Amino acid sequence: MTIPVGSAAPPVAGMAGVVSGSAYALVFYKVTCPTCQMAAPALERFESGYPGRMIGVGQDPVGSLERFSDTYGMTLPCLPDEAPYDASNAYGIEHVPTLFVVDSDGIVADVVESWDRDGYNRASRRLAELLGADAVVISEASDGLPEFRPG
Repeated sequence: MTIPVGSAAPPVAGMAGVVSGSAYALVFYKVTCPTCQMAAPALERFESGYPGRMIGVGQDPVGSLERFSDTYGMTLPCLPDEAPYDASNAYGIEHVPTLFVVDSDGIVADVVESWDRDGYNRASRRLAELLGADAVVISEASDGLPEFRPG
């Protein structure tokens, strides 16, 4: 079961120094997941809207993550979480993509499983609130993405 809002965000190997001292978003994904592939441009909107505050955690080797980023135009930093999937297990990942917003105290402030337009826009508003920034629209009906797609 995915860890709930209000939980302490478990550490992710390699994340030290990637983000620090401020709120951030963390997304778990797998390169072979069609929903993750579809959502990649929306994930990049988090990075462009909140530079340096979005981190990907891919359940794949580094080379696969780099090819995925190149193919789908993702510039956000991506960390590998290979078998036995320590980070994914610590977060209770059952579906990918799963997005977490974490506040500056390391507490989970929002969680969105699968692709969920309303959920991603809500998470964007929450991250903006925590950063004291203007909210970025991650997806709207005219962008061609569905309202929801299971991961």
